[in-house]
Amino acid sequence: MKRMTSTALAEEIGERLKQARLNRDFTQSEVAALAGVARKTVLNAEKGKVQLDIMIAIMMALDLTEQLDLFLPKQEISPLQLAKLQGKKRQRASGQRSDKNEETPEW
Repeated sequence: MKRMTSTALAEEIGERLKQARLNRDFTQSEVAALAGVARKTVLNAEKGKVQLDIMIAIMMALDLTEQLDLFLPKQEISPLQLAKLQGKKRQRASGQRSDKNEETPEW
């Protein structure tokens, strides 16, 4: 895919949602009912103007969730990031700091 603006890419994704709906011979109202949203929300999604959770609900209604791995594959932690994370790990627990026989001060 060539370099696009975020708006153009959102519109392209919306167009693909619309084509997936048409390929399954669903109306916007049918998809809306399956996704639990209003028909106008489906219309807006097909224009590329939709919140992520709604887009996912529409994808679920159209049985497209398997495509998510192609759309955005799971990212593995890089060795560099792993090293940074392990640097912040606690290495060992400290010993007891006070004697049990000592009175604790009242504050």
